[in-house]
Amino acid sequence: MKHKFLKKASETTTPTPSVAGASQSGLPPDLLREASSRLGWAALVYSATFFLAYFGTNLLFGGDPGTAVPEETLFEGARAVQSAVAIASIALGLAVFLLSRFGNLRPETLLDFGLFFLVVGSFGISMSEYWGVFPEWNGVFMYEFAGVPWEAIWILIFPFLAPNTPGKMAMGAYAAASTGMLVVLMSRSAGFTSPEMPLLYFAGYFLFTTYICAAIAIFICHTVYRFGKRLGKAMEIGSYQLLRPLGEGGMGEVWLARHRMLARPAAVKLIRAEALGDDETTRQNVLLRFEREARATAALDSFHTITLYDFGVSDEGAFYYVMELLKGLNLDELIKKFGPVPAARAVHFLHQVCHSLDEAHGRGLIHRDIKPANIYTCRLGPEHDFVKVLDFGLVKTTEGTETGTGELTAEGIATGTPAFMAPEIALGKGYIDARVDIYGLGCVGYWLLTGQRVFEGDTPLATVVAHVQEDPVPPSERSELEIPESVDAVILKCLAKDPADRPQTAAELDGLLTRCIDTHWTREQAAEWWHLHLSEVESEDLGLYALSEESQALEIMAVQHPLR
Repeated sequence: MKHKFLKKASETTTPTPSVAGASQSGLPPDLLREASSRLGWAALVYSATFFLAYFGTNLLFGGDPGTAVPEETLFEGARAVQSAVAIASIALGLAVFLLSRFGNLRPETLLDFGLFFLVVGSFGISMSEYWGVFPEWNGVFMYEFAGVPWEAIWILIFPFLAPNTPGKMAMGAYAAASTGMLVVLMSRSAGFTSPEMPLLYFAGYFLFTTYICAAIAIFICHTVYRFGKRLGKAMEIGSYQLLRPLGEGGMGEVWLARHRMLARPAAVKLIRAEALGDDETTRQNVLLRFEREARATAALDSFHTITLYDFGVSDEGAFYYVMELLKGLNLDELIKKFGPVPAARAVHFLHQVCHSLDEAHGRGLIHRDIKPANIYTCRLGPEHDFVKVLDFGLVKTTEGTETGTGELTAEGIATGTPAFMAPEIALGKGYIDARVDIYGLGCVGYWLLTGQRVFEGDTPLATVVAHVQEDPVPPSERSELEIPESVDAVILKCLAKDPADRPQTAAELDGLLTRCIDTHWTREQAAEWWHLHLSEVESEDLGLYALSEESQALEIMAVQHPLR
């Protein structure tokens, strides 16, 4: 029995998240990840710029490292200290870059460390500018210090690169702004700056440069933080936090999500209110369809049917439902990427789909959109090639029109995906039954064995016409792989034009598949395939609810009396 939590969003209270993995900074996780990545690149640019600015002259032209300090008696000692700090600053920038790439730190931790880098980086810049300045005081100040110091620019751009909470940024920005005055005091104390040089000059200079820039940086941080929190709020659906999109289709989009209290990953399918158009009737029909899909899926217990955790309507009017997250790829992507599968593996897939459909049909539910993009092969625990059937979005009941499960399309409307549409649906007949799913599953089997669709017309309508009028070529004649005659026969029987000539139930089809082939796709064979290809699949996020090109363009096709 699958465990399900079915509560309307309006009936569910939202507790404050306090588990590991929740963002303690208040910023959404994707913004934190991007900021931590930017921090790494900023650190690398910092090191490269510091190296070129300080040591570039010496390397390119044979001169001394760049500085404004004149060559006085204390010059050599001041230069040595400056160079040591410059090397340490460059090394720190490289360390931050490497830490951002290979340190395996949480983004919040890395951004907090970034504030330390802000302060120490400012200190390094200040050392190159003010250490040993004015070894002799001649009363002239503004000639040397008439512009904005470099550490002020560094402070000003930092909240764009690595935003943090306003409080932390305030501490970091003012500490960084104080490094210039600190260096002047240290230089004066060490005897590298003339004791006659009045500190009031520098105090005024830093007050109207670095400290003003620090205040601006805090304001920028506050603005970024405020909009980040708004974005984070907008990226919450019920008790789930949306992390990143996984796929998009004609009727909705799917997001990788995480339960805020349980830290459980999930997939959230939703349709936003603005995507429904201005017509109120259309909007209500689409929302009704999504609610029906959620209720129909939740009512099924087969472990080969996608598990539904939750569904509801968000504050913004987006309908959503939360599904288990599958690691694998759909059969559309499987064949496109790896080519046709052996007959034993195809039969293995079809067996599991039959298990899901047998229960659905027994409950009076017809899927009506069986196609490769709606069937996933997964790695589930120790099992490989474990099939899940999803997207009961066109489900139709054969037991009346109960609330939430009634028919949404009128007689004469063909609804489904053209390449996998049964002839009776294409003809717009008023009554259809479970045998339309048998036909669709025959099309799926054909795709698995040949890597080609049963019929491929120049237009969707031409494809629909072919399903009604043309006889399919046996799969064995369109594949280089060996396909037993018994498998050919079962697939062609599923593709019969007359529903009476097909297997009448999913259980009957499952029996035919069991008897039609002598060899079986073993657990060892499945594990070996996944061992060879899993890293490639996971690295590209193939199949994580990504919808195929056909699904994006033709997920729902409605044709008024297409063949009449």
